[in-house]
Amino acid sequence: MHYRIISLAALGLIGTTLSAAVLAQDDAPFITLASTTSTEQSGLFSSILPRFKEESGIDVHVVAVGTGQAFEIARRGDADSLLVHDTTGEERFVAEGYGSERQNVMYNDFVILGPDSDPAGVRQANDIADALTRIADAEAPFASRGDDSGTHRAERRLWEAADLQPSGEWYRELGSGMGPTLNTAAGMDAYVMSDRATWVAFQNPQNLALVFEGDDALFNQYGSLLISEERFPALKHDLAEQWHDWLLSDDGQQAIGDYRVDGQSLFFPNAHPD
Repeated sequence: MHYRIISLAALGLIGTTLSAAVLAQDDAPFITLASTTSTEQSGLFSSILPRFKEESGIDVHVVAVGTGQAFEIARRGDADSLLVHDTTGEERFVAEGYGSERQNVMYNDFVILGPDSDPAGVRQANDIADALTRIADAEAPFASRGDDSGTHRAERRLWEAADLQPSGEWYRELGSGMGPTLNTAAGMDAYVMSDRATWVAFQNPQNLALVFEGDDALFNQYGSLLISEERFPALKHDLAEQWHDWLLSDDGQQAIGDYRVDGQSLFFPNAHPD
C-alpha cells in the first residue's frame, strides 16, 4: 500500500516528519492531511485510504496529531487538507481566512472509562457533570490527554460546564495521544475520557472499563476543511478538493460507515443527514 500514516509524540517533531512525508518515494500524486490521533489509532485510515486511492489514484499522507496541532500545521501552510473534531475551532479557522470550506463528515461520541471497580461511583451518575463531580470529589486518578487535541478541548469544556477546575496530584495531564493516554490510564487505574472509536479498537484494557456514556454533551463531530487557496496558493488544492469531495460523497460515506471493529461501527457518516 502506498498511503502513509505518521503519528507524532511532540510538536517539535512535526517539521521533520512533514519533510519525510514530502520526500517519500511514490510516483502517485499525494496530499498531506493533518488529522487526529483518534482517526489514525482507531484504524479508520487504514480502512478507507486504500479505497480512496483505488478510486482517485491519489495517496493521502496523514500527519496524526492532536486537533490543536493539526490547526497549527495548516495555519503554517504545511497541510493540504484538515480532518479534525472541534467544530468551534474549525469554524474559527474558516472565519480567520485559513480555510475556505468546512463540512460535517462523521460523528461518534466520547465515553468515560475507569477502573472496573469504579471507586468514584461514576456508573451511578445521572449525567456527565455528575460523573465528573464524583471523580473530583473522590480525587480519583484521572488521566487527561493534556495536548490541546479535540478530545482534550471537549474534556475541558465539560469540566467547565460542571463548574469544576480539576487540579492536584489526582489530575494528570499527559500531553500524549489517545492510545498512549489509554495505556497510561490502564496502568495507573485512572479514569479517562476517550473517543469511543479508539476505545473499541484499544488492545490493552487491563482493568479499564466503560463506566459512563450516553449524555448528549458527549457528542463528537468530525469535520473536513479545505485550506484557503488565496492564503496558500502553492498547496495542492485540486487534489485536496477531490479528497474532501470523496469524503462527502456516497462512496466516501459508505467507506466510513463500513469500518467496524469486532462488529461495532466506530464512526457514523453524517455529511448528508436526513
